[in-house]
Amino acid sequence: MVLQQALNDFYTQNKLEKEGGSNNNWFYLHFNLFSIKVPNSDFRKKVIHIHDIQHVLYNCDTTWKGEAFIAGWEIATGMWKHLPIGFMSIWAMGFSLLNYPTEVINGYKEGLKVTGIIDLKLSKEQLLQLTISQVKEKIKRKHPLKMNIFQRCIFLFWVSISLLSVLFPLVLLLILYLIF
Repeated sequence: MVLQQALNDFYTQNKLEKEGGSNNNWFYLHFNLFSIKVPNSDFRKKVIHIHDIQHVLYNCDTTWKGEAFIAGWEIATGMWKHLPIGFMSIWAMGFSLLNYPTEVINGYKEGLKVTGIIDLKLSKEQLLQLTISQVKEKIKRKHPLKMNIFQRCIFLFWVSISLLSVLFPLVLLLILYLIF
């Protein structure tokens, strides 16, 4: 199946807007009890299709469980290098570790086996004309990394950074509360 069709099916199955809402000025982060309306930056609009393709390739829905796998995968493939969207991956990894740590770990391990889709440097049009199997072949590393002691240390580094990104605002609020 060509990625364009697979993405359209993904958007329909997950009740998302056409093109994943990339034409909207806002998007929502959904949590159990509430949602947060967040500005949809130009950079996010340009790369959201890449994030959504990752969901398609690994058959992950848009629940936090699916996002947990994708966040781990994105950090392992180096999505963090692509700021500011990389910060969203780091934050999502930290939040997901608090809810679905196994999915984050599994996503990270899978990410060690491939190159990030964003690093293929293909235009959106070029990418969407490929089949799922063609994309999987293009991202497959010739020498996949293994979760050895070195990779575990790197993973722990990212765990620390991602949890800090989630917890920092809460710690700051607590400090301000205690001071005032």
